[in-house]
Amino acid sequence: MINLYDLLDIVKAKYSLTPLDTSSCDNLKVSGMKFDIKAFEAKGLGHISLMSAKGFFGLMKMDTLIITPTELDLPIYSYDRIMAMGNDTLITEMYDTMVSKISFDEVKKVVENYSQLPLRDPGAHWYDDIKLPESISFKGKKAVSADFDELSAQHLKSFLNTPAQQVTDQEAKKARSLYYINGLLEHGGPSTDVFVKALGKEATEMLFHDILFGI
Repeated sequence: MINLYDLLDIVKAKYSLTPLDTSSCDNLKVSGMKFDIKAFEAKGLGHISLMSAKGFFGLMKMDTLIITPTELDLPIYSYDRIMAMGNDTLITEMYDTMVSKISFDEVKKVVENYSQLPLRDPGAHWYDDIKLPESISFKGKKAVSADFDELSAQHLKSFLNTPAQQVTDQEAKKARSLYYINGLLEHGGPSTDVFVKALGKEATEMLFHDILFGI
């Protein structure tokens, strides 16, 4: 399973990163899982967060990388990788928080190159109307983990290489991002509900806005 910091290095190759204070999340434990959360400002791009969780006697591991573009007009990018019970799950979703529309031809080509991988049914969600078609959802046994690693890196690289305009309307960009972020808090979901149950609504809102998404 590719290391989160290897993915972060892909971002670092294009953008200067400044670590942000995440001490409020130190030693965070939720529902039997221990979380390690870090955040960075990527100059010229926006906000980056990493979240790694381990639990259940080492039987489950979950990694998350979130890119919230505030300076470039790109979509929110959310990578999740889950190893549990001998299964490997890769979910990378892009949410249309753009003010101006652009195409993701390079990302689309990467996804097509890995079309042989075992698909995972993502199900129906409230945000489906803003989830871009270049999003991916796969699930398989450890035999496909190396392919998942390659796809994870290539998908992120192609996303970052997508030509995009500088954000000129900050309020419009922020509003589109908040539609998704606040929607997670309003509509809930497996991961959101776990944090709300353990931390409470107010603390979860602060975690999402201040650290995970930086808005």
